[in-house]
Amino acid sequence: MANKKSIREKGKIRLSHYFKKFKKDDIVSVVQERSLPAYFPDKIIGNTGRIQAARGTHYVVKLNDGNMPKEYILHPLNLRLAKW
Repeated sequence: MANKKSIREKGKIRLSHYFKKFKKDDIVSVVQERSLPAYFPDKIIGNTGRIQAARGTHYVVKLNDGNMPKEYILHPLNLRLAKW
């Protein structure tokens, strides 16, 4: 994944992205916000998972790492609602 944003994406982060709300059992995909440092492994970028709970402003997301289910605590900036 590229480390830079495209020309059209540059600028301030919109507040609506910063304060996104998700419900339990929503299916989300992990997409790195490239203007901020990522504090999670690169191998989970692009994976989809299910919201388990909320912890403050962050969310607990259950992802499959190979065959092993794991839980990650992620900020809503790095999550997008999956479209099915």
